[in-house]
Amino acid sequence: MSTVELKGCGTALVTPFTADGAVDYAAYAALVDRQVASGVHFLVALATTGETPALTGEERVELLKITREHAAGLPVLVGCGSNAVHSTLANMRLVEPYGVDAWLVVVPFYNKPTQEGQYQYFKTIAAQTDKPVVIYNVPGRTGANMSAETCLRLARDVKNIVATKEASGKYEQIEEILRGAPADFTVLSGDDDMTLSVMKIGAKGVVSVASNAAPAQVSALVATALAGDYTLAAALESALKPLFKACFLESNPIPVKAALNLLGCCSDAVRLPLVPASAATREHMARVLKDLGLLV
Repeated sequence: MSTVELKGCGTALVTPFTADGAVDYAAYAALVDRQVASGVHFLVALATTGETPALTGEERVELLKITREHAAGLPVLVGCGSNAVHSTLANMRLVEPYGVDAWLVVVPFYNKPTQEGQYQYFKTIAAQTDKPVVIYNVPGRTGANMSAETCLRLARDVKNIVATKEASGKYEQIEEILRGAPADFTVLSGDDDMTLSVMKIGAKGVVSVASNAAPAQVSALVATALAGDYTLAAALESALKPLFKACFLESNPIPVKAALNLLGCCSDAVRLPLVPASAATREHMARVLKDLGLLV
C-alpha cells in the first residue's frame, strides 16, 4: 500500500464554471495555486464541494490533471464515491492514472444502508485498490450515519482504510472513534466549525470548505492546533467562526462560491439543481469577508 500523510488543512476544492456553464479550467488552476501559496497541507479534488455529481467523466479527468500539475507536491485526496459498488469502482478506474494519492469514499447515499451494509461496501471497495482509503461520513447528505462501531471495525479490519472524514456533527461519536481507533488511524473533521473542538481530543485536521475563501487563515488555525497552542487556536477560530457559519447559509458550495466571486477568484455560477446564492447570502458573505480583512 502506498503511504501518504493526510493531516492539517485539506481544502475541498470548488469547481468554477463560466457564465455559460462550462468548467473554467483556468480559474480552477489559479484557485489551486492560491491554496498552495497560502500554506494548505493537502488538496481534496472531486468531492462534494466540487459539485462532482454534476460533472462529466471528461471534466473530472481534466480537473484532476490540473490539480496534480499545480499541487506542488501536496497530497491529493480524490473523491470517487457513489451509491453502488460498480459505480464507485468505475469512478476510481477513470481517474486513477491522473494523480491520486488516496481515495475519499462517501457512505452510499439514497440507499440508506445498514451498518453491516456499510461495512461490507467499504471492505469491498478497499480490496480493489492498493491506495489508502478515507471513509467519508456525512449523514446530512447521505441519509445514513456510519456508527463509531462500524468505523472502528473497518479501521481494525481493513489495512488500507486509514482515516475517516467525520461530518456527522456528533461530538460524542467522534470522541468514541478517537478513543477506540488504532494508533495509525486518522480522524479528520468534516465540519469547519467543529475542527478545533475535535482536534483538542485527537483529530488531525479538517477537510475544509471555508479554506477555499480563506486558505491561509484556516491553515493557520489547524497548524496552531496541531502544535498544541489551543489558546491561540481559539482566537483564530473565533475570528473565523462567522465565515464557517456563512458557508452553510445555503447548500454547499453555493455560499463559498459567492465568497470566491466577491474575492475576484471565479464566477459564482453553479450547475443545476443548484442555483447561485441569494442576494441576502451574498450581502452577508461580503460583510464576513470584510470583517476578516479579506475584502476591502
